[in-house]
Amino acid sequence: MYRTGVANLPLHGGKAPAWLTVRMRKLAKEIANIMIDEQGTDTFLTRISDPYWFQAFGCVLAYDWHSSGVTTVLTAILKQALSPEEHGIAICGGKGKTSRKTPMEIADVGEKFGFSENRIQALKYTSRMTAKVDNTAIQAGYQLYHHAFLLSENKKWAVIQQGMSSEDRTARRYHWLSDTTASLIVEPHNAIVGDVKREKALNMTAKASEGARKASVDIAKEPLVKVMRLFEATRPLHQKSLQEWLPKTGSNPWHQSFEALNMPRNINWETMKRAYEFQPKNYEELLSIRGVGPATVRGLALVAELVYGEKPSWADPVKFSFAYGGKDCVPFPVDRRAMDESIQVLRQAVQAAKIGDKEKTRSLQRLRRFVPENANS
Repeated sequence: MYRTGVANLPLHGGKAPAWLTVRMRKLAKEIANIMIDEQGTDTFLTRISDPYWFQAFGCVLAYDWHSSGVTTVLTAILKQALSPEEHGIAICGGKGKTSRKTPMEIADVGEKFGFSENRIQALKYTSRMTAKVDNTAIQAGYQLYHHAFLLSENKKWAVIQQGMSSEDRTARRYHWLSDTTASLIVEPHNAIVGDVKREKALNMTAKASEGARKASVDIAKEPLVKVMRLFEATRPLHQKSLQEWLPKTGSNPWHQSFEALNMPRNINWETMKRAYEFQPKNYEELLSIRGVGPATVRGLALVAELVYGEKPSWADPVKFSFAYGGKDCVPFPVDRRAMDESIQVLRQAVQAAKIGDKEKTRSLQRLRRFVPENANS
């Protein structure tokens, strides 16, 4: 189930200074030790995939609560602080080029945990598909640049990944958890965090897009010549239809990117040929095909609507707030239970950590600052 609201994630440049990361790593390890010892790795994964807790954790470790950097820095710190041997949990991947090492790191961790080769391959596939879904099936103007895959010895996993919009300099974070992901395709997220809620965003993961997904698969399974004819048949209606696919306001800085929906020019016919030869059974298999990217997904969705009348969802799925809601019920009532639980867990962990009294005091002060500033947003 999606959480609700909108959160601020402005892009901040630069790196966390070494003096800060050393202390963050020390405190993160202490908190993780306490939580894993008392509650186990599964609970820790559940916490880290909860945006309430994730953001408060970053605040406790002294990072800017509202910065996009909390995602990359916090996961990087945890990757250094946690080890498979000591904690029964590991973090694979990371920011930029480091994310490309995720499959290799999953294999290394899987071997340490004694997983079978089939299990390791399945985890690699899950990592790849979570990135493919957020980069391709949901199109709101964000390009992924960070992918962290958390894996436990109990074969549970979580994904924390983030994309950026270079046009309005905002970021969007995607939270996944194995326990709550019944499907990799249909509304699979534990939460999606973002600053801007787009007036229109192509969302092929929405339940409302089921017809468009099925039609897209059917189209992809047709011989290439027929698919080309279908795409050509949309030309007379294309310009008129495209206007309906555009946001109605010019205030959205991302609206120009919808011009890329000139589908017939953007389709990679080699990819479509590959899809026909593969004959995907469902939308997940279609997305998994090498070369199927945002343009292919948009093109198939457009034909699905124009030719078969199967409309995709344009409802932006970003639904989460660091504010826990507002005291005046705007944008929604405060979720007191979630807020209190997040703060209480971290407060107890900090108090039990084997760190100096001064560090404990500072961490608790940062946690207290996080509460009123966000609770009253």
